Amino acid sequence: MKIAVVGTGYVGLVTGTCLAEVGTDVTCIDIDIHKIENLKNGIMPIYEPGLEAMVTRNFNKGKLHFSTQISESIQGADVAFIAVGTPPGEDGSADLQYVLKVASQIGANINSYVVVVTKSTVPVGTAEKVRSAVQAELDKRGVSIDFDIASNPEFLKEGAAIDDFMKPDRIVVGVDADKAQETMGKLYKPFIMNGHPLIFMDIPSAEMTKYAANSMLATRISFMNDIANLCEIMGADVNAVRRGIGSDPRIGSRFIYAGIGYGGSCFPKDVKALIKTGAQNNYRMRILEAVEEVNEAQKSVLFNKITKSLGNDLSGKTFAMWGLSFKPNTDDMREAPSLVLIEKIKAAGGHIVAYDPVAMPETKHLIGEAIHYVDEPYLALENADALLLVTEWSEFKLPDFDEVSKRLKNKLIFDGRNIYDKAEMAELGYEYYCIGSN
Repeated sequence: MKIAVVGTGYVGLVTGTCLAEVGTDVTCIDIDIHKIENLKNGIMPIYEPGLEAMVTRNFNKGKLHFSTQISESIQGADVAFIAVGTPPGEDGSADLQYVLKVASQIGANINSYVVVVTKSTVPVGTAEKVRSAVQAELDKRGVSIDFDIASNPEFLKEGAAIDDFMKPDRIVVGVDADKAQETMGKLYKPFIMNGHPLIFMDIPSAEMTKYAANSMLATRISFMNDIANLCEIMGADVNAVRRGIGSDPRIGSRFIYAGIGYGGSCFPKDVKALIKTGAQNNYRMRILEAVEEVNEAQKSVLFNKITKSLGNDLSGKTFAMWGLSFKPNTDDMREAPSLVLIEKIKAAGGHIVAYDPVAMPETKHLIGEAIHYVDEPYLALENADALLLVTEWSEFKLPDFDEVSKRLKNKLIFDGRNIYDKAEMAELGYEYYCIGSN
């Protein structure tokens, strides 16, 4: 099969690369010439474990191609994925201008039957707008070329995207034509041979499934953070509560860890978009409004603990920050809680020395030299008044606490991800603050 993937962001690049890995002929297309040339030379635009090696391997094998020309790459394709960004507008709704522009370009250049697939996260009803945009260009050309529309939302976790694509929990495809279902079934056959379900449904349901999934996961996180805050007030321990409820198979243990809020490219944007979709249809998404409100407040919880301990004026105080990205195994800084914490500490007069295994270049791109960066975690501790644990990278989980105490000015830790043991910290003589436990 010949596949075209328009957009080489996180979703498009992972999708195209993984499809090439199973032998499909894939061309990834992007208007960014610099990005395309970098990809040809093995330089990745994102950090994702395992991606660089897979891209290089399939490019060298001639199964994965990169181009800036949709006009050439789309012709003869069996499936054309639209995987461009849908950034939130000022009102929270998904901006579809890039999706519809690509749809128009597809209609202007196809020369044979193709399934046009929205891979980007898009609101219910987008597929029909894509269909209209493709058809409008065919009408302009005065040609009659069959095509079908499908919705194929992604469920990739940043930091585990390769495994998620190659060994999916499920593959969801929305179709309204038998030929489209047959084509998509053939494309995904290598990924379901071990029993992973390929779920076909109507297109609106597929579009809704992505938003519902991310909103449910965001809800679990905000719910647990709300419980954590109440635990602190009532003298309970959220870690014990988590174990207690997580053992119930109806609830499970995933996404019920208390912390300093969710971030990233999906949850914040998708929650906002679903709230907006409800409003546009005269329905208020009351639970999701609360989810968003709790999450925004949670990003300030660690700062509130800092000021409660050290006072509101942080002038002359230096803080070692371990972790910047919104989660481990990614350099994604979008909506990262660290950015809120940095802004608040700086406004209070504090100074920050930060270390992150991969996200420092992206942080510099966003905030420049607002903080100081070091290349080794213990260097960040030199004469710092406190350690702030912001992202639960594996290398932070078992540090040498003797070394930590030697370098810190005060044995003071604010743990935003609850990765250290409270009793052990007390035994080691640390003043230790975490989430959801006194």
